[in-house]
Amino acid sequence: MNFVDLVFLRQCELSSAGRAVADAELLFPAWIGMGKASACNNNTLQTKRSSVVWRLLLTLLFVKQASAQCRILRCNSEFVAATLDLGDGAGGNARYCSALRSYALCTRRTSRACRGDLAYHSAVQGIEDLMIQQRCPKTGPTSRPRPQAPLSSHDGRPAGDTCNYNRSFYFREGRLPSYFHCGVFGDPHIRTFQDDFQTCRVKGAWPLIDNNYLYVQVTSTHVAKGSNATALTKITIIFKNFKECIDQRIYQAEINNVPAAFNDGSTNGGKRRGGNSLTIGGQPSGQHIEIHAVYIGTTIIVRQSGDFLAFSIRTPQEVANSFSEEQDLQLCLSGCPSSHRLPPLVSSASSLQTAKLKCGSELPKEDIYFQACVFDVVTTGDTNVTRALAEALEDARTLIPDVERLHLHASSASTNSIALPALWLIFLLVTAQL
Repeated sequence: MNFVDLVFLRQCELSSAGRAVADAELLFPAWIGMGKASACNNNTLQTKRSSVVWRLLLTLLFVKQASAQCRILRCNSEFVAATLDLGDGAGGNARYCSALRSYALCTRRTSRACRGDLAYHSAVQGIEDLMIQQRCPKTGPTSRPRPQAPLSSHDGRPAGDTCNYNRSFYFREGRLPSYFHCGVFGDPHIRTFQDDFQTCRVKGAWPLIDNNYLYVQVTSTHVAKGSNATALTKITIIFKNFKECIDQRIYQAEINNVPAAFNDGSTNGGKRRGGNSLTIGGQPSGQHIEIHAVYIGTTIIVRQSGDFLAFSIRTPQEVANSFSEEQDLQLCLSGCPSSHRLPPLVSSASSLQTAKLKCGSELPKEDIYFQACVFDVVTTGDTNVTRALAEALEDARTLIPDVERLHLHASSASTNSIALPALWLIFLLVTAQL
């Protein structure tokens, strides 16, 4: 029996008064099958299954992924994880109610950022319906999110792999890890882990990355008097203590001071057994350093170009996603808040044409790096910023082995992470009916 059959077995069981719950189940398949399905006419399934497919397709097309700060997808995944192993035994309903209360609490915490998000409002309505159906009290204990599996385990792994993420991951999963890239450069422009591209006005200190292994903070100031644009003037990176691999290390770079050493003068992770799984090195110019954190499979590039600092990182998805609810403000993860995003550039035709000619000499492809270059030249009036954008592109080329992902265009950058999963799920749903 396939996915659509299960949906309608559940719908056949419900009275007309319970159709709201069935509709909620279409959005959240994890809710399917919580009650025992009664016998349902096969003809009913056959005549209705095609309409279910189209309802699902329309839902996928119109329900966007959560906006920059909306965490509804995280709430959904935590609820699914909390209810995966619940059976029909004693205490099952109590634990299910605890999971529902946790789900409701998660949606309340993200309510402000999720205004207007269809997935969010569908989840809220679905939770209310399920609380009524399962007769769950609104007050009571909540379930904690299922803890994430550690990055590595000693069981059966060859000695020495604890401090080599790629080898450890390959041993566990039988494949190489998938990676995220984030870059911050120019005024600043942010390319997020999801390949969204934004130009931000983020004056002061903001977290780029905040997870269980790594913390990165950038400080921005205005590039010119009266301008809304800002640029990076300081970067702070904290590598947290990690098992037997490294001691905590802090790195700081500022304009005209990009040292090739950590704050304590060291160039590795310390005296622990895996200390050399964290190393830092720089170029003689003193304006470009690379940090290799082998124990978490991460590479970081920090450089100065003119009066701008720039930051680029390549890190495994597993590492990037290892954060708690309290750590969800990360520019690399979700971009800058909508109130801090700068609108498209408005300038005279002659200024734009001059900027495009200058940027075209350094950036032949009219991608997001070219567009960022044009923005910076017009905003600052400094044609030397073209070099900063060219170097940002080179850093991305170093950290993104997939050439097709390298050159993003503004029209596709913001929808890239939405379209592919949705289309893949549509394909699976349709083929399941063949």
